[in-house]
Amino acid sequence: MSGAQPIHAELIAVLVAVTAATPRILTLLDGSALPAGPLESGHRSLQAGLRCWVERHTGHALGHIEQLYTFADTDRSRAGRSISISYLGLTAETRAPLGGRVSWQDWYDYFPWEDRRTASDVIETRIAPGLARWATTADRAARAARCFALDDTPWNEDLALARYELLYEAGLVPEAQRDGCAPHGDPVPGLRMTADHRRILATGISRLRAKIKYRPIVFELLPELFTLLDLQRCIEALAGHALHKANFRRLIESQSLLEETESFASGPGRPARLYRFRAAIRTERAEAGTRLPLARP
Repeated sequence: MSGAQPIHAELIAVLVAVTAATPRILTLLDGSALPAGPLESGHRSLQAGLRCWVERHTGHALGHIEQLYTFADTDRSRAGRSISISYLGLTAETRAPLGGRVSWQDWYDYFPWEDRRTASDVIETRIAPGLARWATTADRAARAARCFALDDTPWNEDLALARYELLYEAGLVPEAQRDGCAPHGDPVPGLRMTADHRRILATGISRLRAKIKYRPIVFELLPELFTLLDLQRCIEALAGHALHKANFRRLIESQSLLEETESFASGPGRPARLYRFRAAIRTERAEAGTRLPLARP
């Protein structure tokens, strides 16, 4: 049709690993971009195209991936509309050097307010003042309180995407100021990313946090054998908050997700027994479920 805007389709991967109780993502350009590439006519499917681009750019072979979200926004960098088809994958961090500008990064470097495992005043000192200047209506104030646990509102770890989008709307992240949004204060801490990649990463965090409450997907992030503490630390890393140790163990034991082995972890102190997920969990993970304990320390 004459005058129609061109459409650019891009495939983007959010690849997550957990290493030493730290959630990590695979990135390009020294951490400023997620692995991505255009959909080409030679790709037999979207997944095949994504696998091709990721392996070509990073040398990292993909295992199980699932579609995350499709963004269809006006392309800010060129004429036309950009369709970004994103996928979420769980993997193990590559130990060998990846080379070039490919690297694994801590996802909390992009969203420091999301990590509530240790005390931090970033919301009180850097985020809340800017939101107060932006929240000129009751609706805006309620959204800010709900997203960032202001005014005694409880924290909801699933709202990672909503928090980032609120900061964008308030002009408090560099990407918003880059796109011409009016700032209501200095940019809050957190590394910026190219195009909409930080928004896509926030979408992946929200999706993964929701999924770990009803599906035992964390076994894809753990070695075959692990301790109960390893499992707890993995879930805490993804959720961004500490869990009550005794409640966590009672919940895990009550759901028959694991089986004991005869092996123990080596190291100082009392040896910890090693566990593994039951075979049925691996083959029937779509039906088996688990949830995060709600009790905090």
